[in-house]
Amino acid sequence: MTLNQLRYIIQVAESPSMNEAAKALYISQPSLSASVRELETEIGIEVFSRSNRGIMLTPEGKEFLGYARQVVQQYELIESKYIDKTEQKKRFSVSLQHYTFAVNAFIEVVAQYGIDEYDFSVYETRTSDVIQNVKNFKSEVGILYLNDFNRNVLEKIFAENELSFHRLFDCHIYAYIAKGHPLADKARVTLEELSEYPCLAFDQGENNSFYFAEELYSTYEYKRIIHASDRATMLNLFKGMNGFTLCSGIICEDLNGDDFVAVRLDNEDLMTIGYIKRKGIPLSPIGKKYIEEVEKYKEMVLE
Repeated sequence: MTLNQLRYIIQVAESPSMNEAAKALYISQPSLSASVRELETEIGIEVFSRSNRGIMLTPEGKEFLGYARQVVQQYELIESKYIDKTEQKKRFSVSLQHYTFAVNAFIEVVAQYGIDEYDFSVYETRTSDVIQNVKNFKSEVGILYLNDFNRNVLEKIFAENELSFHRLFDCHIYAYIAKGHPLADKARVTLEELSEYPCLAFDQGENNSFYFAEELYSTYEYKRIIHASDRATMLNLFKGMNGFTLCSGIICEDLNGDDFVAVRLDNEDLMTIGYIKRKGIPLSPIGKKYIEEVEKYKEMVLE
C-alpha cells in the first residue's frame, strides 16, 4: 500500500468516472484501474463495485476511504510543517444530532479560538452519520443521546466501531412545540394528548431503524408523522401544522427564536446527552473546550 494509491482511491471516489479521475491525476485510465485493483487485492476488500453504469463505493470501501483520507491529511500536515516549512491551519470538526445547544457551543468555541488559526466544520446530521464521522476521523466528537430503549444497541455499535460514549447530563422528556400550539400552556402533556397532532421526526435515510431515531418513543403508534431532513423545515412545520417533537427541553432562543416552548411529558423517563469519540485517543485541547461549552447547558436542563 502506498500513499499514491490512497490518493488514487480518494480521487476516484470524488470523480464521476474512472476516466475523469485519471485525467485529474494526470495518469492513464488503465494505469489507474490497475493500481486500484492492486490495492484491493492487497487489503482483501473490494473498495469499488463495477457495473455498466460506472463505479460505486462499497460499504467496506466507504470505511476504508475514511481511513485513507485521514492518512493523507496527516501526511500533508507533516509535509507542510517539516518539509515545506509552511504553517497549516489546525482542524476541528464535530458531528451531532439536531441539537441547537450543541450548535451554540460550537459557535462559542469558534468565537474563542477564531477562524484564522483553525478550519472548523460542524455536521448536524443523521445518527448513523454522527457515528461514522467519528469512526472515520471526519469529526473528533459526536453529540447524541441514549435512553433505556436504544442504549444496548447503540453501545454495541460503539464498541464494534472502537468508539466510547461519555455522559454529559440527563434530561426529562419534553414536547417541543410552537407558542401558539393548543397545548402550549399546559404544565405537562401525555402522549395521548400529543397524538392528535403531527409528530415531526428527522429523516434517518437508509438507516431508518427505531434505535437511530432522534425522537424518543419511536415505536409509538402516532396517528400522523412527518419526516423532515433539516431543522429550518422542522421549525416551519411546528408553526404551520401544530406539529411537535420530543426532546431534552433545552431551548436556545438565539438560534431558533422565541416562538417555541418545551412542555414536560407526563412521565419520569430520562434521556442521556453525551458524546462519542475514538477509543484510546484523548480529546484535543479544543475538543475539551467544546465539551466544556456543551456541559454548560446542564444548567438549562428543566425539572
